Amino acid sequence: MVELPTLVLVHSPLVGPSTWESAAECFRRKGYPVAVSSLDGVVDDGAPYYRGFAEAAARAVVANEGDRPAVLVGHSGAGALLPSIADAVGDSVHGAVFVDAILPHPGGSWFDTAPPQLRDHLAGLAHAGWLPPWNEWFPAEAFDTLLPDEDMRERFVAELPRLPVTYFEESAPVTHGWPAVRCAYVRLSEAYDRSADEAVRRGWWVHRENADHLAMLTQPDRVTDAVVQAVVAVADM
Repeated sequence: MVELPTLVLVHSPLVGPSTWESAAECFRRKGYPVAVSSLDGVVDDGAPYYRGFAEAAARAVVANEGDRPAVLVGHSGAGALLPSIADAVGDSVHGAVFVDAILPHPGGSWFDTAPPQLRDHLAGLAHAGWLPPWNEWFPAEAFDTLLPDEDMRERFVAELPRLPVTYFEESAPVTHGWPAVRCAYVRLSEAYDRSADEAVRRGWWVHRENADHLAMLTQPDRVTDAVVQAVVAVADM
């Protein structure tokens, strides 16, 4: 019998761990061991932020993995963290799946990869060196469309942290050996077409869903089915 890897679910620093909560249950029903990382409170310890996020995620792996191989599954802003997490976890990481995620940018900052109009918009939102929670970056109706269920939306918003501008200015570390692990990309929304296209150019396995950025909350079975395909693909590479 083939041993299934532990799926290490990593949420974006801009949101909370409940982003993966429903999907985690779906993965468990499919037989996969799951470690849900929590990046809550990491920025309170100050820079370097990437190292802090990586160490927090690595603790989730150590607590849940046992002797199994691990596949990192990162959503949205967590994509930039996966090389640091793989470096912190070590040889047990056998693959990485990017889910509607930004790609790693070693040596560059989040702001370096963002469109100029978004950088300007966030500069206008910043107050005393901190940005408001992610839901306040957009019109309220946009968030209502993404999460139409009021209870789900309230739980999600309650977890959203405020992040310092210095996190977005920090250069991502250059990690040793990346991308030694096998990588795949699951695109959920049109906003991440460019990242999916770049993944194709890099020779990664790529799957596209016409869903939305938070579909793991509203359509967890659909998203987990796609991620499982990606996990199988990286195992076969």
